[in-house]
Amino acid sequence: MDHVTALECTLCGETYDPERVVYTCPNHEGVRGILEVTYDYDVVRERFDADLDGAIPDQWKYRAFLPVADDVDPVSLGEGGTDLLEAPRLGAELSVDLRIKDDGRNPTGVLKDRATSVAVTKAKAAGREVVTCASTGNAAASLGGYAARAGLDCRIFVPEDAPEGKLAQPLVYGADVLGVAGSYDEAYDLSLDATEEFGWYNRNAAINPFQVEGKRTVGHELAEQTRGDCPDWLVFSMGDGCTIAGGWKGFREFAELDLVAETPKMLGVQAEGASAIHDAFRETDDADEVADTVADSIAVGRPRNTVKACRALEDSGGDSVLVTDEEILAAEATLGRTEGLYAEPAGAAPIAGLRKARRKGIVEAGESVVAVLTGNGLKDAASAMRAAGEIERIDADLDDVIARYGA
Repeated sequence: MDHVTALECTLCGETYDPERVVYTCPNHEGVRGILEVTYDYDVVRERFDADLDGAIPDQWKYRAFLPVADDVDPVSLGEGGTDLLEAPRLGAELSVDLRIKDDGRNPTGVLKDRATSVAVTKAKAAGREVVTCASTGNAAASLGGYAARAGLDCRIFVPEDAPEGKLAQPLVYGADVLGVAGSYDEAYDLSLDATEEFGWYNRNAAINPFQVEGKRTVGHELAEQTRGDCPDWLVFSMGDGCTIAGGWKGFREFAELDLVAETPKMLGVQAEGASAIHDAFRETDDADEVADTVADSIAVGRPRNTVKACRALEDSGGDSVLVTDEEILAAEATLGRTEGLYAEPAGAAPIAGLRKARRKGIVEAGESVVAVLTGNGLKDAASAMRAAGEIERIDADLDDVIARYGA
């Protein structure tokens, strides 16, 4: 990995060997010392010779940017390469030029597959036989699928209120799913304790530095897909913060290597019941460490990647907004009604955030926007029913249809 130079602490700048399995900087209490993967971009640019006007078969088109050794075969299910879709009807409703990147089309239905592919590839290359993580459902499904693909054992810690529909996936993939009597943060802490006790490989995006690196391929793809037509704004939901950080890093890298001419401003969207990154960015202290939102994928009370997320917002000249659960569910229904796109609540949150940003004057009428949907609506059918309403019951009688719709 001569293109990877170090793992660097985001707080003190201490560096570590990228070939070692190191999660956080030990100079800081707990897991505050989040690490950043740094690169020799001269080597990266020399190796990256892909056609930027061609197809994107999967995220491994950008292998030159990924922290994987040349002689390692990726563990892949075809993640990445998701479509960027025009959204004219919803755009007109919001008075913006809107495109949507639907990452719910990834193999297990979530953007996290980009990160999991890299993590499981790293785990297998390091000779680890067991992978683990804490999850509200999506990371559990993603890790379960890729562990099965790699032939590794998978042990997952989920909070007791995780949606049952999401837990069916990792169970089908053969993972051990351990329901923790407590919150996501308690499940997360337990996963760290088990990692230290048993020596398992931990995929938690909050601490595994290579997770952001996989997620940043969504930024590479967007930079390529909008080449010559860079959006004014790029919108992500924020939970732990590593997704928006990764998306910005990937897009920024393409600009710094002169592969694209411009970069967008980042708009981060959080639920009111899980607002820690927004509060840190706005320098307030209102966040409750106990997350409470229908958007379980971003229900993080103590995000570990706050520093990286805030840097993405600051460096891009961006902003953040908070939305209510009701606004998120309304956005989920609006996506389906206007554009035929089915997103889980966290995936619909960027649309709710864009609507809020328009009302607040953050995003102006006529500006161009790309919103990233991070998860498929099939992940959480119960929330979808809340968003769209109940089935209308009728008798098996044509008269009932005529009464409903007219002769």
